[in-house]
Amino acid sequence: MGYNLLKGKKGIIFGALNEQSIAWKVAERAHEEGAELVLTNTPMALRLGELNQLAEKTNSLLVPADATSVSDLQNLFDKAMEHCGGQIDFVLHSIGMSPNVRKKLPYDDINYDFFSKTLDISALSFHKMIQVAKQKDAIREWGSIVALSYIAAQRTLFEYNDMADAKAILESIARSFGYIYGREKHVRINTISQSPTPTTAGQGVKGFGALMDFTERMSPLGNATADECADYAITLFSDLTRIVTMQNLFNDGGFSSMGMSSRAMMQYNKSLECKECKENPLNNPDEF
Repeated sequence: MGYNLLKGKKGIIFGALNEQSIAWKVAERAHEEGAELVLTNTPMALRLGELNQLAEKTNSLLVPADATSVSDLQNLFDKAMEHCGGQIDFVLHSIGMSPNVRKKLPYDDINYDFFSKTLDISALSFHKMIQVAKQKDAIREWGSIVALSYIAAQRTLFEYNDMADAKAILESIARSFGYIYGREKHVRINTISQSPTPTTAGQGVKGFGALMDFTERMSPLGNATADECADYAITLFSDLTRIVTMQNLFNDGGFSSMGMSSRAMMQYNKSLECKECKENPLNNPDEF
């Protein structure tokens, strides 16, 4: 159901790959809300993914661009402004990849060339994107920029590896650039810290299924889905959040405010009881 929250607005969506992608869901919702879109991803992602289908479904312009390349970004914003007939209203940065995570290298033995690629793809691309947009005056006053983050930027999560460092930098960029862009052009910049979501990238994290189960048990509202993240992003693109900026906003069912839930404690107690039974069979009534 649409509410025309983005009627007449125009934006760029970075990072959609397939129907599992949060960026894909955001593009669908933005289209439903009346927005005109430009979709972008790397040339390789366009070959391997299904972005042409999304572009056709949402009647969007599709422009290949490597978000780590300033020249590609310059070309992207030029084509977007030409297509949209001037400035745009919003941008979504949904980009993240770690070669160290993909190769399952532990944090205390990572490859530093891979580490640099993680930071460039997952965080510095956000800075480059904003800088190019600002230099070209591509975003209309009171426009909105949103990037997707994760709670591992503030808390250590097992096996999230160097992506945690990248997300911490991403959130810092949102604050630093949010001040400058907000002061000069009233453009707001925020990040959404989403629940673990079974996207193509998310499922590459070791132990992802167990992580989703844990956060589901810990969160009073349960894990937020990709569709629910898209709904949240739409509100941040809309005029309803004109004075919200430089924030990291949690869309995680309450997980970020929890210490221990009853469901998680019950599961822990079951594991503890099982361990005690194995260590001392006399404690196990089934033995008698």
